[in-house]
Amino acid sequence: MATIDVIDPLTGSKLHEIDSHSAADVALRFLEASKAQRSWGSTDPKTRAKIAGKIADALIASQEQLMDVLQRETGKSRAHAFEEVTGALGAISYYAKITPKAMRRNKVKAGVPFLISAYVEPAPVGVVGIITPWNYPLALTMMDVIPALMAGNAVVQKADNQTALTVQMAREIAVSAGIPSDVWTVVHGDAAEVGNAVTDNADYVAFTGSTPTGKLVAQRAASRLIGYSLELGGKNPMIVLPGADLEKAAESAIGGAFGNSGQLCVSIERLYVPNHAIKQFEEILKRRVETLTLGSSNQFDFDLGALSSSNQLTRVSEFVERAIGEGARLVTGGKVLSDIGPNFYAPTVLTDIPLGAEILHKEVFGPVIALVGYDSLDEAVELANATEFGLNAAVFGDRKKGIEVASRLMAGSVNVNEGYRASMASMAAPMGGMKQSGMGRRSGVNGLLRFTESRTIGVANDSPIGLPTRAKQYKKMAPLMTKLARFMGKL
Repeated sequence: MATIDVIDPLTGSKLHEIDSHSAADVALRFLEASKAQRSWGSTDPKTRAKIAGKIADALIASQEQLMDVLQRETGKSRAHAFEEVTGALGAISYYAKITPKAMRRNKVKAGVPFLISAYVEPAPVGVVGIITPWNYPLALTMMDVIPALMAGNAVVQKADNQTALTVQMAREIAVSAGIPSDVWTVVHGDAAEVGNAVTDNADYVAFTGSTPTGKLVAQRAASRLIGYSLELGGKNPMIVLPGADLEKAAESAIGGAFGNSGQLCVSIERLYVPNHAIKQFEEILKRRVETLTLGSSNQFDFDLGALSSSNQLTRVSEFVERAIGEGARLVTGGKVLSDIGPNFYAPTVLTDIPLGAEILHKEVFGPVIALVGYDSLDEAVELANATEFGLNAAVFGDRKKGIEVASRLMAGSVNVNEGYRASMASMAAPMGGMKQSGMGRRSGVNGLLRFTESRTIGVANDSPIGLPTRAKQYKKMAPLMTKLARFMGKL
């Protein structure tokens, strides 16, 4: 089998190599998964939930090793590796708790009282194809794979090549806890070949990645009439309200913008501040940003780690260069920190940006934040919503006013006095995007039920009357049924 070299983002040298699967390999994995799913799907949801609890315990036991692998493959800091592990743990624990209730059969109101009964139950779709990115390989895996498994499905997951070992380690933990080995398999290789093969063989596909690729996944899924969910790009705004504590707002903006060095779909990229306070805020933000520490360590020594690859470094650098070329002013950052390592980029703040500039409309996916002034809250809301994306947003200031403004923002999640963690850590709350930021939601009960089909079971009860089947029976019963309909209407 062909192999792929994985490059260490911290050194630029070869980290390891992984197998490169073909479309035929993927089809075989789906065949094996389909056979395994029949047995797994028939297990009691309580049994599956107990296994999820064991996975959570095993993950805690492997936490340090997981963070080591995460850092080596992604280049992120220890703090952000820890944040990812806790996010994965939260997802597993949540679904371990809700699965028995979410997957049970429920009695619903029947059309003809006494004569019939009706029940609705969720049924697994079969084999779910899950496509995960490189930036949060552990957390996003557990947020999608675990609910798919708890719903009684098998999973074939396409892991990004850069972070395949993290995903394989997560799978090994799950198998050791009781997940049958063929119920969850992992593939990797050429993005187009393997990704298309996953979509073409799945009974449902969950994709996390860019908007252009997500649209291609949706087209392939729609052509087969299978369900799909997409979490795509974002250009996430934060509005600092008039009268807000500027020091606290700046620190919150730093947390929202530079988590995982900005390589996070929900990270803040646009920052709107009242014009009367923008100069003061700029000075505060600059001072605080320049105290951030960058480096590589398996201890909690540095605030930020490296970008994931040389391609990512080039992408971020060119975004900043183009923004300056369009008239933006560099407040701080804007440079490669090659003395630390090959893929380190200084956290960057830009301001005095023309409203039509690319940096205000296209996702950077790096440690870059655009600072913009506004005169009124109506203007701030309009500017925040002036994007094709709608994944995440934030408001900082008075709590009551913040919630009021949050309800006006076109985003799937809005955080008040926080950048993204308040909503992202709330596993019972659905997470997803509006507009070009995706379709469907992960997390919450619906994050599990998206991997099911609704099955209705209608039952004719034993009774001396019974349901009519002949014309003579209808002739006798029709007047009575009409009177009953009128009576029920009045009620």
